[in-house]
Amino acid sequence: MSFSSCRRYLDHAQVFGIRLGLENIRAVLESFGLPQESFSSVHVAGTNGKGSVCAMLDQIFRHHGFSTGLYTSPHLVEVRERIRVNGRMIPERDFRCLLREIEKKEKKLKKAGLVAGSLTFFEILTIAAFLYFREKKVDLAVLEVGMGGRFDATNVVRPEVSVITTVSFDHQQYLGQTLDRIAFEKAGIIKENTPCVCGVKEKVALQVIKEKCLELNAPLIEVFGRGNRFSSKNRLGGEVFSFQFRGDIYEYRPSLPGFHQGENAAVAITAVEAFRQKGWKLSKSKIIRAVGNTIWPGRLEVFRTDPLIILDGCHNEAGAKAVSDYLKRRINQPLILVFAVMKDKEVGKIGRWLFPLASRIVLTRPSLERAARPEEIASKIKRYREKYFLEECVDSAMKLALSLSEGHNPILVAGSLFLVGEVRKFLLARA
Repeated sequence: MSFSSCRRYLDHAQVFGIRLGLENIRAVLESFGLPQESFSSVHVAGTNGKGSVCAMLDQIFRHHGFSTGLYTSPHLVEVRERIRVNGRMIPERDFRCLLREIEKKEKKLKKAGLVAGSLTFFEILTIAAFLYFREKKVDLAVLEVGMGGRFDATNVVRPEVSVITTVSFDHQQYLGQTLDRIAFEKAGIIKENTPCVCGVKEKVALQVIKEKCLELNAPLIEVFGRGNRFSSKNRLGGEVFSFQFRGDIYEYRPSLPGFHQGENAAVAITAVEAFRQKGWKLSKSKIIRAVGNTIWPGRLEVFRTDPLIILDGCHNEAGAKAVSDYLKRRINQPLILVFAVMKDKEVGKIGRWLFPLASRIVLTRPSLERAARPEEIASKIKRYREKYFLEECVDSAMKLALSLSEGHNPILVAGSLFLVGEVRKFLLARA
């Protein structure tokens, strides 16, 4: 399959948008000999933090010499970023070969009536990841849920450990309008007799997860539960966290900035402790070192320092609050905000944390059909009309932001990981 054919196949799949359900992917995986059963896995769901936790887990197991597969979403610049083995994204040739195999298989199964409709974009990539991980004989795959959990395409694995990072409001049109309903969807990844590591603090959501664990006899390991202690201190060189888990004390300084990343690291450490309880040989010193070496672009990423440019794909209220808390502590001056969201996002709830930080707001949209147009966003934030500018494309938005910065005012790019991806591409081209 040529690169253009590969692109057409994925573009065609994107037309069908999001379709939750496991029937199609199960049929395809079965026809490929169930590749997801050829490696151990850890399955990570949650509203926020799941990508960072996956990146930390991948780094921890690699520090111990394990061969790892990492499957995450969305990508920032290149779709192949989603599928990695030992930190390296899948080569273009391998990617094209796998897509050709999947397309052939899909056509054959549709003729036989075993696949209804067409595979979605996410299903195709999930199948490709499983096939690639089997081909490369990885020891462990770290798998990030795309959305929800119960009907997510990744929920065909039997993991060693399930992880639920947080539960808050996002994707309500698919997952439900209340925290308990959203928690129910995420708890769908919990498997019988399989440890579930839970970083959820909200009582309503936590109760749903507890009930699911009881139903399936799945040991529940609460990250911030009774007996565990989590704290932070400001020291020379940054924030240092202390996490006591069942009497074992971890002191660490994550490379990823923000208090929330200290909490994400605690979730990752607890997941690793669950592996240790299952007999995996993992050392405390290597775990701490890996947390301090994890790189995960687009999460409070300092892309440049002159002027300061920070990128974060916070696309819901909880994520925006975490960014706001960090910037209030670290940057004591107004900034230029470049902002974009998808049409289904709650602009008011995200903006209440981000817009007050800015002296100027540049509203724009990534080149994606489901991205909100700048004027649509503007209609929802009229109280900031004296602050904002409208730019139809990301490149022009960044040029304006750089001009408004005058070389010294900080720039924050936030609201969508798709926006962050296009800004990274723009900045890398200029560099």
